[in-house]
Amino acid sequence: MASFVWMRLLESTAERYDRGIELLSRGRIGSVHRRLAELATADAVGARVLDLGCGTGGVALACAARGARVVGIDANAAMLEVARAKPTPDAAAAPVAWLELDAMELEDRFPPASFDAVASCLAFSDMAEDTQAYVLEVARTRLVAGGRLLIADEVVPEPAPRRVLHALRRWPLALLTYLLTQTTTRPVRALPARIREAGFVEVVEERLWGDAFCIVRARAPGGEGRAGAAP
Repeated sequence: MASFVWMRLLESTAERYDRGIELLSRGRIGSVHRRLAELATADAVGARVLDLGCGTGGVALACAARGARVVGIDANAAMLEVARAKPTPDAAAAPVAWLELDAMELEDRFPPASFDAVASCLAFSDMAEDTQAYVLEVARTRLVAGGRLLIADEVVPEPAPRRVLHALRRWPLALLTYLLTQTTTRPVRALPARIREAGFVEVVEERLWGDAFCIVRARAPGGEGRAGAAP
């Protein structure tokens, strides 16, 4: 969605982030969080899940509500403070471990095979392409064999007419956001191909919201055909 360039503005006022993203997504972001949580926890009760770029904790808390043991990492301390202030959805669920950590520090912080699933929502569009490649490579090694990778983010629409319309709608917002914050976001290009290049298998893409948003799921090698695979 073109409106997601406004995330940079919202991130500068973390306490308003949730309300802003709810408005920008037309009330649909919660369904994305729940879908990622459903996929992340499909294989096992008590799955170990890493929420990469967790922001204010939407995906992490949705996973915890489904019984997962979750680590949420983000480099934005203000966003993490908002996440920490939220109650765990289920009193019986394990609390989320919130860590102030940049994605480039994954390799140093977590040993191989630490997680059953790695999820990320609206974080890859903040990364340069070389950072995306690094994070995907490290995520693959930090997953158990057959572990799940789940990424939801803004993407470039596939049909050419939609790409042109998307660009025309997006660039004025992107320019204004840059003038106000000196930062911007970029739709992620060729995400399924990048995931395959990082060594993942069973890569499946779901396009949403006028073809400008997607959920991509994949597995680390070694678990092809695992029982309990989610659709």
